[in-house]
Amino acid sequence: MNLTRRELLHYFGVTAATGLMGPGCIGWTREEAIPVDSWHKSVCRFCGSGCETRVGLRGGKVVKVEGLQAGWNRGRLCIKGLLNREILYVSDRAQYPMVRKDGQLVRVSWDEALDAAAAGFREAMAQGGPDAVAFYGSGQLFTQESYTANKLFKGGIGTNNVDGNPRLCMASAAFGYKSVFGADEPSGCYDDIEHATLFFVIGANMAECHPVVWERVRDRLRTAPETRVIVVDPRRTPTARDATLHLQIRPGTDVALLNAMAYELLRTGLVDPAFINDFVTFRKGTADSPPLTLEDLRAFLEDYAPEKVANLCGLSSAEIREAARLFGISQAALSFWTMGLNQQTHGVAANRMMMALHLLTGQIGRPGAGPFSLTGQTNAGGGVRDTGSLSHALPAGRVVTKEHDRQDMERLWGLPEGRISPHPGLSAVPLFEAMREGKVRAALVMATNPARSLPNADRYRVGMEKAFLVVSDSIFPTDTAQYADVFLPAAMWAEKEGVLSQSERRYHLVEKLVEPPGEARSDLDILVALGERLGHGALLKARTPEAVWDEWRMVSAGTTYDFSGMTYARLKELPGLTWPCPTEQHPGTCRRYVPGEDPLAKKEGRIDFYARPDGRAIVYLSEQGPFRESLTSDYPMTLTTGRRLEHWHTATLTGRIAQLKGIDIDYLEIHPGDAAVMGVKEGELVQVTSARGTVRLKALPSMRVRPGVVFALMHSTEHLVNAATSDYLDPTSAQPEYKLAAVRVERVKEGT
Repeated sequence: MNLTRRELLHYFGVTAATGLMGPGCIGWTREEAIPVDSWHKSVCRFCGSGCETRVGLRGGKVVKVEGLQAGWNRGRLCIKGLLNREILYVSDRAQYPMVRKDGQLVRVSWDEALDAAAAGFREAMAQGGPDAVAFYGSGQLFTQESYTANKLFKGGIGTNNVDGNPRLCMASAAFGYKSVFGADEPSGCYDDIEHATLFFVIGANMAECHPVVWERVRDRLRTAPETRVIVVDPRRTPTARDATLHLQIRPGTDVALLNAMAYELLRTGLVDPAFINDFVTFRKGTADSPPLTLEDLRAFLEDYAPEKVANLCGLSSAEIREAARLFGISQAALSFWTMGLNQQTHGVAANRMMMALHLLTGQIGRPGAGPFSLTGQTNAGGGVRDTGSLSHALPAGRVVTKEHDRQDMERLWGLPEGRISPHPGLSAVPLFEAMREGKVRAALVMATNPARSLPNADRYRVGMEKAFLVVSDSIFPTDTAQYADVFLPAAMWAEKEGVLSQSERRYHLVEKLVEPPGEARSDLDILVALGERLGHGALLKARTPEAVWDEWRMVSAGTTYDFSGMTYARLKELPGLTWPCPTEQHPGTCRRYVPGEDPLAKKEGRIDFYARPDGRAIVYLSEQGPFRESLTSDYPMTLTTGRRLEHWHTATLTGRIAQLKGIDIDYLEIHPGDAAVMGVKEGELVQVTSARGTVRLKALPSMRVRPGVVFALMHSTEHLVNAATSDYLDPTSAQPEYKLAAVRVERVKEGT
């Protein structure tokens, strides 16, 4: 059964609000069917937009979810937002703990499951020390859960092998912000949308992946038709349909394009000399490299004149010049990006150059102007990046390699000096490689499905098979659960309590409203119980969501992340607060670094980049660099991957909803010209082969992709698209290159 979006709306009893039926199909409201006893404020548990919701209860169940009118999303939700209700009641909810016996997972008591998990961890550490174990988390855990896991493993067990799926999607943005501004996370807020005169969208299909934010952009276009939109994407996505200028770039050449735009801005004088003079410095490589000058940058960019890189980018020099001109003459340019920019081996360089365009033109710290990365998961920013739940990091911007930062955390956590290892742990892909090599012998995986989401996934499934794996998830089975030695059933959003963040640094509270199914528990409860059994109960003194949050607030105090003024009482009352928010009277900060608006910006003038020692943001001289995987006669095409509106990640949740199974997710978009050369027709089976593996999908000839490029969805549940994707990493962020894999595509003959 294949459903159109209109048919899907009808099926769910959903209507579209008048005038809001755009490419992302936004503004849906469900027709009243079930009376509601009480309403409660909450937040959508899907993407990093962080849409605020009203949840209707009746008879101890969630019966309705709708957008909160007082929220930033103005009452809007996309189809996934409405599905917050459905995912609670799918038939595959995990309900009981299980332990593998004689090759099969069998139901056991919680005590037996936790004892088995602790025994597996103790045995691994006895054989290989603390670095023989690991935690692999998720941007879908609550902040209290990621914070507690980070504390247990780094402070208690003594390993920095703490990482998670945000490494796969946002690491390059995090490293970009940190290296340019001295602190992670975007500087602006959603209110900037109403002030922008140019939207520069690069590597982001917002209409499908952040549809409610995109609808707010479309509001701006409707009310201010002179506003311009530039979209940079290898596909003609629904987002690109709204573009004034669509640059259908060749995958992986973003640095060259952004350098060419910088060249053109300097050549035409469309820069802000006063801003550059007062607030910008120049470097190449690292932040502590010798300072360079604007003239050094100008000379460096000579190799990136538009006519010199146009062929590489698959664009015309005129298109590049026009993009630079529109950016340079804009009164307020607001840039959005996400995985398309991040998931490449030049991801950090691309992020730095995106931020550089804003610094060279002074397009930051004013209403409507600034670089704004969008987060893919609901709490990848607040829960993982802010709490430092990555292998190189510590809470609130601290890092494990700095002695002062380690000592700070050892004091705050009540640990003896020297307890936290000074060595970065293993990031996501190397972590699973270490499992394959037998170096990491036990791991706790929470709220994520790496057996399907990792690139070159077949290679790392071997590691999951080999290691002692404890999996906590709200769905059973998942691909990863197939490798579990212990499986622990987890509660889901309204079945537990915690704090979520989102792309504009807004923290908001999700209250527990209903009971979880069966014997499922919150991930916080699971972490505390496991910590007790491993002998670290005294470290985990905070054991309720509010107690952990209060501890985390104090850990943030005095840092560039300061949100100590965000009490539980305020979060219960308000539709979230944006940080910095250092006092209980502070209303939250929309634009960081702006004196008079950001309480941490103490200097006078236009801006204060206070997280940098010299108060100046850095423009890096960043090379495009060679491709890690070149096209050859064996692999002459480029595979890139992405998402569609109705489904989420590996479809662990949305794939369980029967009605969504009619939405096709198992196809390969291929340019009609390429399809004709291969003799491939729509619906015929094709095999996509890379140097790593193969996947078979139905061919969908489409003008959305440029010649030589094919596109597949990451959601496919029947076929493992990530068998073919690339596990090459950005050398700085260790983020994999999902967006660029050299492949060959062949028609599959019947019977083969």
